[in-house]
Formats: sequence, structure tokens, C-alpha cells
Amino acid sequence: MKKFTFYIILVFAFAKAGLAQETNAAYIFTDLIDLEANEVISQGNTGTCWSFSTSSFLESEVYRITRKKVDLSEMYTVRTTYPMKAENYVMRQGKAQFSEGGLAHDVLNSVAQFGLVPIDAYTGLAPTENKHNHAEMVTVIEAMLNAYIENPGRRLSKKWKPAVNAVLDTYLGDKIDNFSFENKQYTPKEFATAMGIKPSEYVSLTSFTHVPFYTSFILNIPDNFSNGSFYNIQLDEFIKSIDNALEKGYTLTLDCDVSELSFSSKQGVAVIPAQKENEKLAVLGPEEEKVITQKYRQDEFENYNTTDDHLMHITGKAKDQNGTIYYKVKNSWGTNPDRTAYNGYVYMSVSYIKLKAISVLMHRGGLPSSISEKIKL
Repeated sequence: MKKFTFYIILVFAFAKAGLAQETNAAYIFTDLIDLEANEVISQGNTGTCWSFSTSSFLESEVYRITRKKVDLSEMYTVRTTYPMKAENYVMRQGKAQFSEGGLAHDVLNSVAQFGLVPIDAYTGLAPTENKHNHAEMVTVIEAMLNAYIENPGRRLSKKWKPAVNAVLDTYLGDKIDNFSFENKQYTPKEFATAMGIKPSEYVSLTSFTHVPFYTSFILNIPDNFSNGSFYNIQLDEFIKSIDNALEKGYTLTLDCDVSELSFSSKQGVAVIPAQKENEKLAVLGPEEEKVITQKYRQDEFENYNTTDDHLMHITGKAKDQNGTIYYKVKNSWGTNPDRTAYNGYVYMSVSYIKLKAISVLMHRGGLPSSISEKIKL
């Protein structure tokens, strides 16, 4: 009997995989909301999804506010953020994480302090390069910082700051003070203002039970080096906030876990099947999904099954052939059809977002009024 059951499952898997191969995916998605966003690009060999996703989000914000199509420089934000990461690492004497990771609010912190620039003004690439690769740069900077932290001269030298900036200039290019855009000169701060971006108008939301609801708190996750605060709301309100924002024309930046077998960039789908053993099959065609409760979400976060792996950009909503609702999410892994589907987008089910979304960042105008009142915005 066991052999027969296994055979039936195997036949079903091959049949489902064959259908997926023939039609690109057994899912049939119909977009319900599809907000303006620039085309998907690749973050290359870097851990800078936080900048790519939030820069994409800000591009959509610029379009919403000004109706201008602008391609923002992800690397300008990376260039201005690394010195802040380095200072945090040095002043904590190496008892902190120094990595390529970051969060959405790090981009807004950079905008507030340093402004924005278009991609034509700052690519972060050498003239002979066409792909971002920060592996060597980060290794060099971290080794240098560790040397200063070990303090061989028995006194911390102030030379570490210009040394870090010199390495960043070598790999990414010098920071710029002004540039031309549409035949007009701007400083980065002037450009951010002209594009209508006001960092104070954006909020980060999450949903966990280890702190009181409707309060603001620092979420203790590895990439939150800048100690950013998040408003804590109930899980149903978290989903309601995403829905309300999209319905009102606001996109969102998403921080979530993408380590699940039921997340597939190649198939362009992310779901939480009711039966865990169906994780691989679930990306090939619709499956019954698990009901996600607040408690289950909290348990999965506290046992490390849910971690902040990756940031992306929520640009819309869709339904599949069964009427199940999904969020249309822009990724930053390029559009190679061998590795991605739907031109680099991923359709994430509501169950997946409920369980695996660490947080979202959005314009406060997208919040439901009832939730704005509860968090006193």
C-alpha cells in the first residue's frame, strides 16, 4: 500500500511539473491592482536588496506625487549608508553585525541626510563594469575595521573614517555634490525635495505579540543596525493596511523570509500549503493553504523559522483561477526566464504574507484612518 501511495504521489508530481513546464506555471493570475513601477532590474552579486526595493518604492512614490518617471540610483544610497554601518560596528567594538544587509528605513535615513540622485548621476559601477559585485569590497572594509577595533596601537585612530571612505570611493565612486537632471542643476537634497519625497511621511509596520500592540518599538533583527522603529499592529490590521494602501494607489516596501521551499522565484509564486510536505508541489499549482494565526506567526518568528531574508516591492494585487488573493511583488533578481517568471515578479499569497512578512514600509496616507488613530499618527 505504501509503495502504491508513493507511486500515485510521484505520478501527480510529474504531471503537475509537466503542466508547469508547458505553461510556465499551472497558476493563472489575473491582476486586480497593478500600480506604476519601473522595470525589474538585478541587484547583482550584492546583499543590497534593501536599497533596490526601497529605491523602486520611491520611484513609484515619485510617479504618484509628480507623475515623473525617474530611475533612482540604488548605489548612491548604499554609498552613503556604509559609513554609518562602519561607525556602528567600530563604536560597538565589533559586537555588531557588519554586512551588506539593511532595511527600508535605512534608505529613508539616507534620503533625509544626503538626498537622492538619478542613476545617470551615480551608477556605483566602474566604466568597464556592468554588474554589481560587493563581495571583495565588504571583505576589505570589514578586515580593515577589525584591525582598528583590535587596536594594535593601543589607541583608536581617527584614520578609520577616511580609510573607509577611500575604499568606498575606489569601489563605488566618489559621492557627488551636484548633477544635472532635465537640464537643471540639483544637489542631492534639492533633488529629493523636487521629487516630493519627505522621509518623515513614511511609516514601518509589523505585527508581533512580544510587545504591546499600537506602540512603536525597535525590532531586534540582525539587519536593523540603525535601530529603526516599527509600529506594532494586529495581524489582520497589518493585512488591512497593505490592502488599503494598494486600493488608494500607494505601493509598499516588503521585508520578508524567502527561505521557504514554497517560495519560488523561478515559478513566480510564494504560498504556504496546508500540508508542509507539499511545499515543492505548491509552487507548481494551487494548493489548499494553511490558516495563519497571530500565535503561529509569533512562534515561527521566535524559533527562527521566519527571518528577515530579503526586501521587495509590493505593487499590486491579483487572484488565481480559484479566486485566491495574492500580492504582486517586484523582486530585484533580474528577469532571466531560466530563473524568474512574470518578468521578475512574484505572486505572494495572503497566507504567505501573514506568516513570512517581517514588516512593510508605506506612506502614512495609505493607512486606514482607524489604524492611524490607534498608533496616534
